[in-house]
Amino acid sequence: MSERRRAASVTRVLGLNLTPGKLRGLQSISNPNGTLTMVALDQNSSMLSMIKDSLKKKGENREPTYDEVVEAKVMLARALAPSASAILVDAYYGVWNTVASFSLPRDVGLLVRVEKSGGDKNARGAPLGAIEPGWGVGKIKRIGADAVKLLAQFEPTEPNSAEHQFALIQQVYEECRKHDILMLLETVAFPFDGEKKDSKSFIDRKAETVIESARQLSRFCDIYKAEFPGHLGKETDQQLAENLKKLDAASERPWVLLSAGVDFPDYKKQVEMAMKVGASGVLGGRAFWKEYFQKDGPQARDQFARQECVGRVKEIDTIVKAQAKPWYARYGLTLDELHDTRAAENWHFRYGGQKQASSGGGGAVEGEVY
Repeated sequence: MSERRRAASVTRVLGLNLTPGKLRGLQSISNPNGTLTMVALDQNSSMLSMIKDSLKKKGENREPTYDEVVEAKVMLARALAPSASAILVDAYYGVWNTVASFSLPRDVGLLVRVEKSGGDKNARGAPLGAIEPGWGVGKIKRIGADAVKLLAQFEPTEPNSAEHQFALIQQVYEECRKHDILMLLETVAFPFDGEKKDSKSFIDRKAETVIESARQLSRFCDIYKAEFPGHLGKETDQQLAENLKKLDAASERPWVLLSAGVDFPDYKKQVEMAMKVGASGVLGGRAFWKEYFQKDGPQARDQFARQECVGRVKEIDTIVKAQAKPWYARYGLTLDELHDTRAAENWHFRYGGQKQASSGGGGAVEGEVY
């Protein structure tokens, strides 16, 4: 019998803030090779707008009902989850209905959004984020989710909003540490001072905003969810590749690419470019399913979800698994090192807030808390 390799101290992963709950969360939301193919169904405002538009085409000028939104989210989750490593849902419509209906396979990770949809803005039109009323990190942990997702729109050149958003990020980051649950942070650029998303001033600063946001904020999470730093067709592929390299260098955590509602062919190209420079995967939403609401009736929508939408997720999954950087590699770890990691005796006394641990000799000693 060959001698087993020498065990590595668990302090290696603890020093990277990979505590037991966070490490388990990463295992649960990842593909077997440590990459991430995640699908976002947590959108509320945009989904409500899409459903309302589809109702208008049928001559119904009204707001969608709670049940209509729930059924759309459940149907999409049921169709897409088996092809993903994890699904992101909201609290109000999504999580309990998705779990109760058995729409989430037991081997697919569950991420839950913590922030309020929409929210207030300051005098310059810049967002002031908030937690979903009646919700929070503690509740997300209690329902058995694998991770908390926070969206904090961020613009480094608008100090009032930036400082508000930074405080919100810090609050959620500390709550996730307290409850030992994985945190995904999403930052999104926004127009303000009367700008529109197609304003030249917004387009011109978009890439730098994405890169600088990662530089300032990515350390306050476990997985960073980034926008594509630029615009296909407006900058050259060479410039976009350089932007992506800067984003990769700026991010202090494994990062994944969001879709921002672009058409699927554009998202596929963005994903291919991002994986080549070091992204660990995707957390895409509308690019996978936004045409779902244009289909006429439940049967047509279900067919579209199970065919076209699933096909899109599988296409991206193939790219991610082949080209993305595993999350553990981003943390400077290898699977062999992780396989050899062991915790010392009495680790459980040091975990979770208790300060007294039994020593090997039977006495009481002070232990670090992690």
